[in-house]
Amino acid sequence: MLVLLPPSEGKASSGRGAPLKPESLSLPGLTEARAAVLDELVDLCAADEDKAREVLGLSEGLRGEIAKNVDLRTAGARPAGEIYTGVLYDALDLASLPTAAKKRAARSLLVFSGLWGAVRVTDRIPSYRCSMGVKLPGLGALGAHWRAPMADVLPEVAGEGLVLDLRSSAYAAAWKPKGEVAGRTATVRVLHAPTRKVVSHFNKATKGRIVRSLLAASGAPGTPGELVEALRDQGYVVEAEAPGRAGQAWSLDVLVDEIH
Repeated sequence: MLVLLPPSEGKASSGRGAPLKPESLSLPGLTEARAAVLDELVDLCAADEDKAREVLGLSEGLRGEIAKNVDLRTAGARPAGEIYTGVLYDALDLASLPTAAKKRAARSLLVFSGLWGAVRVTDRIPSYRCSMGVKLPGLGALGAHWRAPMADVLPEVAGEGLVLDLRSSAYAAAWKPKGEVAGRTATVRVLHAPTRKVVSHFNKATKGRIVRSLLAASGAPGTPGELVEALRDQGYVVEAEAPGRAGQAWSLDVLVDEIH
């Protein structure tokens, strides 16, 4: 099972340990594309704070994030699973998982990123600010920048099992499963049952809880159909739509009344 996650806008502070080692990150096929984004982001933030704030879409109150980007090469790094915070990651609570589930998380979770493309939760990265929706002056829109390298790397990473896609639309733009990979991919929406609308908190928290429960289970589902049954066994109300033709992903709606 491969689980595709969005990052979080909010991030923990960088650690006090060794700085980033780009060559140590997973998915080495993304190294060149990562270096291009890192170089331009650092240069932009170091040269013109006001322009950087505009490009990154930051409010005046988040101006301090620009200095964080300037120091990306020298700041201490921590596992990505500790850097990313927010509703989804709070619900997932990687730190409290049993040992076996942590090992599954290290193998199964892939966090998409405007800066890194995608990283494992065990990859050591510094805290940063750069969403996939950013359009850098030199490289252009990051979603488009990542499309070609992702298309080369991700099919192999997906292996032969289930791909559970929990990304938001901005991050889904960087890689869309195709062909037979799409046929074993399931995208998930979390809907507030009374209104049948996506509500941000319900959506993020429930996705975190779903991933946590799947990691804690003794056996991972191997197909979208098995995922539907696994979620229903865990008490979720799931409406599933199988693909109508080859090359399409399954669509799953999880209906939630409230978060406990």
